[in-house]
Amino acid sequence: MDDAMVKPEDSGASNPFTQVPIEITVSVGQARPLVRDLLRLKPDAVLPLDRRVEDPVELFIGDKLIARGELEEIEGDPAGRLAVRLTEVADLKTGL
Repeated sequence: MDDAMVKPEDSGASNPFTQVPIEITVSVGQARPLVRDLLRLKPDAVLPLDRRVEDPVELFIGDKLIARGELEEIEGDPAGRLAVRLTEVADLKTGL
């Protein structure tokens, strides 16, 4: 486990900033196609990523890594939406 990742702690619910919504980006992998290959993409094309389905995903706020986790389908959701089960969380209070 990376030294910057720790188990979740108190959320600091008494702080008024805890009510401000943020956007979290979940990264499932990267692709590095050549521009000519990117320009040739059509609907139904497959763009291979650098990770496997079972590999951990990374959660970011901006460019700051805040957690890692595993993708899973939300149980009982008829739309089949995805969720992330967190396995590691950064210590956001200390920045480590």
